[in-house]
Amino acid sequence: MAGISAARLTEERKAWRRDHPFGFIARPSKNADGTLNLLNWECGIPGKTGTSWEGGLFKLRMIFKDDYPSTPPKCKFEPPLFHPNIYPSGTVCLSLLDEEKDWRPAITIKQILLGIQELLNEPNPKDPAQAEAYAIYMQDKVEYEKRIREQAARFRATDI
Repeated sequence: MAGISAARLTEERKAWRRDHPFGFIARPSKNADGTLNLLNWECGIPGKTGTSWEGGLFKLRMIFKDDYPSTPPKCKFEPPLFHPNIYPSGTVCLSLLDEEKDWRPAITIKQILLGIQELLNEPNPKDPAQAEAYAIYMQDKVEYEKRIREQAARFRATDI
């Protein structure tokens, strides 16, 4: 199966380099010997303009298994973000990344990153992953927005 995942990820990388959304970053990490590790990508998701996330660039790691695209990648913010749908470990809770829910092998890295950017500003209260962020989001939107703006200021787009 590794051949299928490597071929697909090589194509994804070519497609990304030709055309990707402004401000986003997605590239395979490098092994100690300098070769590319196609199963481990370093990504950056910009905060959407006009939202409390604006100005931030949030580092995300995408880890693919040998059976990709049959299974979705694990997407994890490093460091973890304050958000109702991001586990304290940094792992993203999104139906698009769940093979039991909305994952389909045709979904691309570009679609995943755009979906996660959308989730940042539009949390899903039906699928909470982080108790504190969920509670504040549900009970005190002003405090929640303040925390998000502070987080965006901590992770300025110049830091990657």
